[in-house]
This record gives sequence, structure tokens and C-alpha cells, in this order.
Amino acid sequence: MENSSKEEYKIQSFDLETQKLLKTALKDPGSVDLEKVSNVIVDQSLEDQIFSREAGRICYTIVQAEAKQTNGNVFRRNLLNRLQQAFKAREETRKRSTQEWVCLVSFICNIFDYLKVNNMPMMALVQPVYDCLFRLAQSDALQNEEEVDCLVLQLHRIGDQLEKMNMQLMDELFSLLRDGFLLQEDLSSMGRLLLLEILEFRAGGWSLSETAQKYYYSEVTD
Repeated sequence: MENSSKEEYKIQSFDLETQKLLKTALKDPGSVDLEKVSNVIVDQSLEDQIFSREAGRICYTIVQAEAKQTNGNVFRRNLLNRLQQAFKAREETRKRSTQEWVCLVSFICNIFDYLKVNNMPMMALVQPVYDCLFRLAQSDALQNEEEVDCLVLQLHRIGDQLEKMNMQLMDELFSLLRDGFLLQEDLSSMGRLLLLEILEFRAGGWSLSETAQKYYYSEVTD
């Protein structure tokens, strides 16, 4: 019931007609145009940062409902096609709008987190997710607090899962982050704090001690 109310809350950001479309898709996906549904979700995710972090739950619910009702995968196929198009245009998106770029990364990572095949993350999404995170770890992105915040948020959310899929790439990513933290002089104090926190988070086996949590979160709120 709690998940249902969360989905209802997230759908409130749409106009009434779209709300009706999404509510129907969640319960009776065979009766709606699922290509249109996937487009609506992707479009909103690229504009709305809060929605982009939570849309995976809605997508997961529709995928499950469609599989149960018709044994189909129309929604998932269309969703992944749209994601692929958005991913290919990621550098142009970043140049045009940092907010849209951060939304794209959040959305791709959220889909990776929620859409599983046999309870495992989708292999097709592993490299695109890593590519996005590597882009956020480049020196020009590390100068931008919004991008550092996005990077750290995704690693908190899916770092552990992602590392299990490819530890070598995670090692390379954290080597970049360590270099950025130690060698890059133009980081903001908040950017440096966020990087230090995520370095310590992974070193602790994707968790922070209570003392470290108190330190970082009191610094962030101060």
C-alpha cells in the first residue's frame, strides 16, 4: 500500500489526462499505448530531478504488470530504446543544460537499480551507467557541485551493485576520483567533502561508520 501511495504521489506532477494514462498503465497495461507511456516517463524524467530519481519504481511496476497480463515486453523495449537515444546524445545534453544531464544520469541509474532480469541488474545497462559516471568524474565535471552531488548520490545508491557487475571499472572510476580529490585545485570545499565521503564510503565496504556519518552530515548541513 505504501508503494502504491508513493507512485500516486509521483504521478501528481502530470496533467490529469497523463495521470489517468499512467494509473491505467500501472494496473492494466494492455489497455493503453505503452510507447506513449514510456515517452511520457522519459520526457518527465529529463525535466524533473525528483521524478528522475524515483521513476524506476513506476517502470518496474509497469514491466511486471505487462509481463503478468500478456507476457509482453513492449513497455520495456520502448523504454530502453528511448534511454539509448538519450544516452547517445548525452554530451550535447550536458553542454545544453547541466540540470537535464544530471536528470538523465539519475534516470539511467534508477532504471539500472529497479529493472532486473532474474533478480540481476541488466547487463545492457552496466556500460552506459559506468560511462555516465566516468563523465561525471572528469576534471571539468568535478568543478561543478551539481555534477559531483549527482555522482556521489548514484554511487551511494547503486555503487555496490555496479561493482559486483564489473570491479575493474569501479577501481578505475575511484582512481579518477582519488586523483581529482588529491590533485585538482579548483574543487569547491563542498565538492572536496563529497569526494572524500564517497572515497571513505567505498573503502568501508559501501557503508560509513556512525562517527563518519555524523562528521559528513553535520558538515553538509552547516
